[in-house]
Order: sequence, then C-alpha cells, then structure tokens
Amino acid sequence: MPAPAVILVRPQLGVNIGAAARAMMNTGLGDLRLVAPREPWPNEHALPAAGKAAVILEAARVFPDVAAATADLTRVYATTWRDRGLVKWVVTPRQAAAELRAYEGAAGVLFGPERTGLENEDLAPAQAIVTVPLNPAHPSLNLAQAVLLVGYEWWMAGDATPPRALETNHAPAASQGEMANFMARLVRHLDDGGFLYPPEKRAGMIQNLEALFGRLEPTAQELNTLHGVVKALRSPKQRG
Repeated sequence: MPAPAVILVRPQLGVNIGAAARAMMNTGLGDLRLVAPREPWPNEHALPAAGKAAVILEAARVFPDVAAATADLTRVYATTWRDRGLVKWVVTPRQAAAELRAYEGAAGVLFGPERTGLENEDLAPAQAIVTVPLNPAHPSLNLAQAVLLVGYEWWMAGDATPPRALETNHAPAASQGEMANFMARLVRHLDDGGFLYPPEKRAGMIQNLEALFGRLEPTAQELNTLHGVVKALRSPKQRG
C-alpha cells in the first residue's frame, strides 16, 4: 500500500521539521507536506536535524492551508490528545496504522503546531482522530516524537520481523540427536558420581535436567563446549 502523507500544520521551527523528516525516513514515510510554516521555507535549520533525510526535505511541498494540502487525499487522520468536542472516531496509532495499511487510496496524517496542536477547523474534515494512550498527567509529545510514533506503528503493521528470535551468529542449533547424546553422557557421569540419588527420584531429576538443557536451545558448538565441561569435571587436571 502507498505510504500516507505526513502533513505538518503550521510548524513553528525548521529544526522540528528536520527532526520530523528524520522520523519519517526511519519509518518508511516520504511524502512531507507543510501547511503555512511560520518560518520561510526552505529553512537552514531543518537540514542538520534531518540527518540522512535530506531527500524528504528537498521534496517537501508547501501549502497555504489544510484544504489545499489534503485536496488529493481520500482519507485523513488527525492527531491530537485534547478533547475537542467533535463527534469523531478516535483511534490509537496502532489501529490507525492497521486501517492505513488496508486502505488502497491516498491517505495522510495531520500533525499540529508544536505549541497548540491542531484546531477544530483542522480536525473537522478528518475521518478519524488519532490519540496516543500516554500518561494522563503528561500526554503531550513534541512534533518529531508524534511523527515517529505514528510512523513506527505504520511500519510495524506491514513488517514481518518475528517478535522473538535467537541470534546464533549463523551457528547451527544442536539437533535432538546431539542433545540426546549429551544427556546420555551427562546422566552416565552423574550416576557414577552418585548425584542421581535416591533411586526413586532419579527419573524426575533426569527429566528436570532434560527440560533445563532443552530450554537453553544451545548451538552445536555450545553443546561441544558442554561436553568439554563434563569431561573436565570428570578428570580435573591437577593445578600447582
């Protein structure tokens, strides 16, 4: 799906625009639109704050008002944490991201001025309001934070990164057969050393050890190291 446009309404400082562009680059957003920026555009303070997102700043378009900036869009979300007294759908950034990912038309997200946020006249044409569930005592975000948060949820809604993965540095995981071989050796030595005692508890103790090493998910190399540990404990070298 096409990425939504990021529309900064009456942004006050060039450095904040640059930081917002950087957040856009982080999250795969590229269409930056500025509505009546307070300072002249282009702005010399925006580029240093943008880092490698200069391409986004160079392509940014300036519009006189929200109507002009959203004229080509068919769905618009507006961000605010204040209760504006409007009858509107209110969604979290995660919900908005899911809807944007599923939407096949041209869409955009409005972000208000740093000091005051969006006004009712800016919010009125929007199809939904995006509000971030934050600490009620301090829910306000700066401009770049808001863009990054919404952009992150949009990116994650289309990202296939597993939520949890074991980094093995390309080392193969130990096979079940290798694990069984190690456990047999370990149990043999524990029997010799009298650890698996008394006899009626032996089976349960072995099961606990199998569960422990199975939960560790060792690589083949790590399992070889454990074999070495068992061997060293079995036949310790005399030290001076």
